[in-house]
Amino acid sequence: MDAVKTAQYARALYSAHGDRAEAEAAQKMRECEAAGKRQQAQDWQAVRRTIRQIRGPNQS
Repeated sequence: MDAVKTAQYARALYSAHGDRAEAEAAQKMRECEAAGKRQQAQDWQAVRRTIRQIRGPNQS
């Protein structure tokens, strides 16, 4: 998946799920890994990283 598509997925997921979006992407990544879909798992990992950038640093 290219960077533009990754960013689109990340923004859509973040808009739909808010702070829960990163966990959703992580779950999708684990499901793909379990199914042996390595490329899709890597795509979801990239989406997760992008969501983390959109969300910004954690605050305490």
